[in-house]
Amino acid sequence: MISNHTPIHWHWNRHAVGWFLALLILLTCWPLMARGQGPSNAEAPAPIEKTEPAKSAKGESVAASTQRSLISFFRDGGPLMYPILGCSVIMVLFSFERMISLRRRKIIHKPFVKQFLHQIREGKFDREDALDFCESNHSVIAGVFAAAVRKWGRPAVEVEQAILDAGERAANGMRRNLRLLNGVATISPLLGLLGTVFGMIMSFNEIAHADAMGSPEQLAGGIGMALLTTAFGLTVAIPSMISYMYFLSRVDRLVMEIDALGQELISEISAEELTDKEEKPRGKKKAA
Repeated sequence: MISNHTPIHWHWNRHAVGWFLALLILLTCWPLMARGQGPSNAEAPAPIEKTEPAKSAKGESVAASTQRSLISFFRDGGPLMYPILGCSVIMVLFSFERMISLRRRKIIHKPFVKQFLHQIREGKFDREDALDFCESNHSVIAGVFAAAVRKWGRPAVEVEQAILDAGERAANGMRRNLRLLNGVATISPLLGLLGTVFGMIMSFNEIAHADAMGSPEQLAGGIGMALLTTAFGLTVAIPSMISYMYFLSRVDRLVMEIDALGQELISEISAEELTDKEEKPRGKKKAA
């Protein structure tokens, strides 16, 4: 079953990488385009200076800060911005991968489940036919059903144990890479906090040597730059934690649904159920 899954898994992962690269190019070009529009906006206010009073230094600093691009903020954050950027790449890439891998059609293929259980209830499948039908489908539920069919005619306890073992393996596969998202959500704010601590140390060292206590602008600017890493770290950590919680809850729902379908199959192929089906026609013949 694992070899059957591999080509499909790689096929969809290539699409995920393509979407991620397109998103990364868009995010990279946007600040460059914004920077290109900056000079035209800066030259426009020239005639307004004649009719309006001179702008305060604070107003000019705010206008200048709005024209700063995302890249300049990234550079001002220091070297720890690069591992935070790497965490954001991991978060986006594996979020796309899990979104595609956990599609319901790939986990629980409803037409397959409906047809399989119907054929079992109608007695149109024997053990070999049911096993071949499961192996022809590439969904996760087909692998769980195949494990149960291999115990066809055994006591219900053995069939149930086979389903539990196969379901546990399937759940582990569905939870793959979720720890990476949880790790990114944990590490990113810590990296941001570490960058802020380093930035504050450097800022206060500069203040101590340059006697900048009498310059509020320089003090505020240094502290603001030091806080950039924390802001970027939280920006990466929050969506990563949201993605982790969403995919984890989705996996739990799918596992519960697989378990419920497995219980339906147990009631059809266990030794107890097959014995009851054989005794009912005999009872009818004796009564006749």
